[in-house]
Amino acid sequence: MTRCTPEYLRARASNLSLRSMSIQDTMMPPNRANTQMPAGSKVNAKDLDPADFTKPYLEFMTGNPTVFHAVAYFKEALGKAGFKELPSRESWAGKLEAGGKYFVTRNGSSIISFTVGKAYKPGNGVAMIAGHIDALTARLKPVSTKHNTHGYIQLGVAQYAGALNETWWDRDLSIGGRVIVRDAKTGKTTVKLAKLDWPIARIPTLAPHFGIGMMGHNNRETEAVPIIGLDNSDLSSSAANDSAEPLGGPGSFTSTQPSKLVKLIASQLDIKDYSTILNWELELFDSQPAAVGGLDKEFIFAGRIDDKLCSWAAFMALLHAKADDTDGVIKLVALFDDEEIGSLLRQGARGNFLPITIERAVEELSAKVEDVNFGPGLIGQTFANSFLVSSDVTHAAHPNFGSTNLPGHSPRLNVGVALCVDASAHMTTDSASMAILDRIASLAGTVNQRHMIRNDSRSGGTVGPMLSSAMGCKAADVGIPQLSMHSIRATTGSLDPGLGMKFYKGFLDHWEEVDREWAA
Repeated sequence: MTRCTPEYLRARASNLSLRSMSIQDTMMPPNRANTQMPAGSKVNAKDLDPADFTKPYLEFMTGNPTVFHAVAYFKEALGKAGFKELPSRESWAGKLEAGGKYFVTRNGSSIISFTVGKAYKPGNGVAMIAGHIDALTARLKPVSTKHNTHGYIQLGVAQYAGALNETWWDRDLSIGGRVIVRDAKTGKTTVKLAKLDWPIARIPTLAPHFGIGMMGHNNRETEAVPIIGLDNSDLSSSAANDSAEPLGGPGSFTSTQPSKLVKLIASQLDIKDYSTILNWELELFDSQPAAVGGLDKEFIFAGRIDDKLCSWAAFMALLHAKADDTDGVIKLVALFDDEEIGSLLRQGARGNFLPITIERAVEELSAKVEDVNFGPGLIGQTFANSFLVSSDVTHAAHPNFGSTNLPGHSPRLNVGVALCVDASAHMTTDSASMAILDRIASLAGTVNQRHMIRNDSRSGGTVGPMLSSAMGCKAADVGIPQLSMHSIRATTGSLDPGLGMKFYKGFLDHWEEVDREWAA
């Protein structure tokens, strides 16, 4: 366990300033950037310093606000680490082998990456970590243009999950996401990512002088509408603006969007013909950079911590997981979209993305082995020999609402991950999986905390139960603690990304040997 004393944090403070880093820098600790730690590192989890991962995490959070940018970041990092992409729409025949490193995406918003042990044999298990990279947000409506009101250009947005709550008032909001573009010359349709690097929107509060409360009592359709600019042309006698032809022409997608926003996005993507923009999925996000805070810089303040925190830590763990000639399992990290709204879409955890990826991988890996017949029996054996760590942020003990804390079950910041338990099975953790992960922690040099809600509180859910029940594998829910869950801006410990990474790396490194310690 890393001792998070004030002296320790002060000693690390000089390493925690935010600076511009390349994707290669964010793949590894700053003080090891020249040691080239690719996937398959020999570094033991016990030897990792959690503070080394604070700065890369801040850079990731600031630079990748939307789920599409996060997947693009992961893809680039995997490519630099020697992972090969497996396109879902193509055959995987002849593309997989023991010792290989691979990844596959779905919808540009979910990604699964995995390594195959050099000693892998069909029927061996999969050490899995699953999380989600979507976050509460406000997405542009299909028709986002709204009539100007008193000179303000406003934007039609829809809440995703619990966004547009009271924490969104008076925040600096920017916009980003994916844009669907058709090349007029080739007829090919492509996806481009857009992200503005300054705030363009704000949801203004009403002054308390009017006697109308602004905390949670407002209509999210009519009273939480962002302003994105000014247009006082209605004060002029000229009606030229009203008669102008819409951008892209009548009936085009861009004709349904604010013209100034269309021009801005098109300019960023170097698009000259507005009619080639077929559609987009853009969203508002808090534009304030992720930062360390506190007297000893012991906190991280950031938007979208839920759950780009556990996901980033798990991804880093896969990149730094050890690989040697004795590894006989598949090590896998799956990061899903749509968890905050129930995981029901094809890119969500309730879809078939994870099980079908494992099945296709096992099918191809078994094709080269004599006397092995691929089928339901082999897949059932694989899942029975596997273990899933469902990873999502959990509630830290709250200093101001002590009545919500359950003694012995409310984790603290900068201590370690929490094993999450729910008697009503909103979490998949049981006594066997807890014993396994406590053993993992002892080998990784980390500390496992416990989290459970009070009997008079309502529990949330994670991807753990849905995935473990679909595959029939052992599983546990693990979370890194945070404050202010579902706020536009939350808090975690400055060591927690690194502590999470140490635990997840320990799981990937040691699960195979721990599994052999069990009689069944």
